[in-house]
Amino acid sequence: MGDAAVLTVAVDAMGGDHAPAAVIDGAVQAARTLDVALALVGPAARLHEELARRDTGDLRLSVIDAPDVVPMDEAPLAALRRRPRASVRVAADLVAAGEAAAFFSAGHSGATVLAAHAALGLLPGVHRPALAVTVPTQSGAAVLLDAGANVECRPDHLVQFAHLGVAYASVAMDLPTPRVGLLSIGEEARKGTDLVRETHSRLQREPLVFIGNVDARELFTGRADVVVCDGFTGNIALKVGEGLVESLEAMLRQAFDAELVSQIGGLLTRRAFARFRQRVDYAEFGAAPLLGVDGLALVGHGRSSSRAVGSGIAMAVRLARSRMADRVRAAFASAG
Repeated sequence: MGDAAVLTVAVDAMGGDHAPAAVIDGAVQAARTLDVALALVGPAARLHEELARRDTGDLRLSVIDAPDVVPMDEAPLAALRRRPRASVRVAADLVAAGEAAAFFSAGHSGATVLAAHAALGLLPGVHRPALAVTVPTQSGAAVLLDAGANVECRPDHLVQFAHLGVAYASVAMDLPTPRVGLLSIGEEARKGTDLVRETHSRLQREPLVFIGNVDARELFTGRADVVVCDGFTGNIALKVGEGLVESLEAMLRQAFDAELVSQIGGLLTRRAFARFRQRVDYAEFGAAPLLGVDGLALVGHGRSSSRAVGSGIAMAVRLARSRMADRVRAAFASAG
C-alpha cells in the first residue's frame, strides 16, 4: 500500500452521487498536491478502468477490491449486514487494521457511521458518536454537532457531544476555552423541547464555558464556538443553510447579469461574491469528522464534487498528521 513512512488514507471510491468518477478525480488531485498514499476502495475492475482514463503517473494510488456498494436509498444496518464487503466497510476496516490512518466517504452517511462504529469502536465513556460540521460564521467558524449521526438523543448524549465538540474545537481551531451553545428556538432557558430544557440544566453544571441557548438565527454569528443539538435538528439546520447559500448565489448571479450593473461595478461585485462563495462553500471544508469513534472517519457531502472530495481527503491528512484522534481522546478523558 505504498511506503510505510507515508501516511495512507482509505477512500470509499463508490461513495457519493457522482462516484466513482468525481471521487477518483478528487483523489488524483489530492495525490498530486499532498504527500500521501491513497487506497481507493471499490470494485477493482471498475476502479482500474477509471484510473486508466487519467494521468496518474507515479502517484501513490492503490486499489483495494470491495465488490459491494451501499445504495443511498437502503437502510444502512440491513445493507451492511447483506454486504459485508461493501466499499465503506472495507475502508473502515483498513483503519482498524492499521493499514490506513483515516478513511473518507461521501456515500450513505448512516452506513458510514455504522461502519466506523463497528470497525473502530467508541472512545472509552462515549455513548454515541457525533458528526461535527464546521460552519462559517461572521467571526470565523464554529462546530455544529450532531449534524446527522443520531436522530433521537437523550440529554446525556448532548452533554457528551458538547465535551467532544470542545475537545475537537480546542485542537482543530486552536481555541483554549471554546464557548458552548445549545441550539434552541430562543435564548431563554425555559424554551425548547423537553430534551433541550433538560440538556440546558445539565450543561449548566458541566465544567464548560456554557453560554446558554443559541437561537437558530445566531448559528452563523459566531456567538458560540461549539453548537450542540440532536442529529435531526442539526441536519435540517445545516441543509437550510446550504439551501440559503445556493439561493443567494442564484439571485446574485441574476443581479450581476442585469443591464444596470456597470462593467466595472459588476467586476468588483463579482470578486466580492467569489470571496463570499469560497467562504461559505461546503466544498472548501470537504468533510465532517465523526467524533467519538476510536479512530479517524470523515463523512463528505453526498453531492461532493471532485473539489469537495479533494478537500475532504486534505482534511483527513491534516487531522491524521496532527494526531487528532489521540488528542480528542485525551481531551475527552480529562473532562471526565
